[in-house]
Amino acid sequence: MAKPKRHFVVLGLGTFGGALALHLAENGCRVTGVDMDQTLVEALKDKLYEAVIANATERSAVEQLGMAEADAVFISLGEELSLSLLATLHAKEAGARRIIVKGLSDEHGKILRSLGVERVVFPEIEIARSLADQMTWPNVLDYVPIDPEHSVVEITLPESLAGTTLMEADLRRRFNIWVVGVKDVLSGKFQMFPDADFRFNEDQLLVMIGKQEDLNRFRELR
Repeated sequence: MAKPKRHFVVLGLGTFGGALALHLAENGCRVTGVDMDQTLVEALKDKLYEAVIANATERSAVEQLGMAEADAVFISLGEELSLSLLATLHAKEAGARRIIVKGLSDEHGKILRSLGVERVVFPEIEIARSLADQMTWPNVLDYVPIDPEHSVVEITLPESLAGTTLMEADLRRRFNIWVVGVKDVLSGKFQMFPDADFRFNEDQLLVMIGKQEDLNRFRELR
């Protein structure tokens, strides 16, 4: 039996919401996109499972969208705080299990979290931080925040560690970070949770987890 597709509802099909809805659909998800702007809905109607012209700040409209059956609800409704707050309230009351909202300010984020929102995203800030990190530390190939303090990063092996074993590198004591995987660039082979006697070479990428401040110290290692 085929695995049922994950179902997401996206309220607001502007630049962020529209791109999110489209990419979820490209990933094979069943996406219901909602916006008051007919032009935005028309642009995506042939690419989404369902595209609806509706006002997401109206309780009656939200109640018709099957919020309780969706895997998650994403809300991105422009620059007025009241719009996303109303949509969030209605989605919550309609039985949405997971709600993720585009935030506008710290205060907006605090109010949203008090309403039970799982995550508040600030796309411009997150992209700016990611770009700044990439430019500051070009050896960092990927970066995934886990919470405000901890992250997972993929980083090229510092030259000074080539030829050493994981035990000799002693990264947990020196930097308070954990190596959870090592990828060989040439062969593509990936070693999950390498043993203490695993030996590093210059053609490897490290997947590491730790506090942001400790990962930043390791990034400076040459």
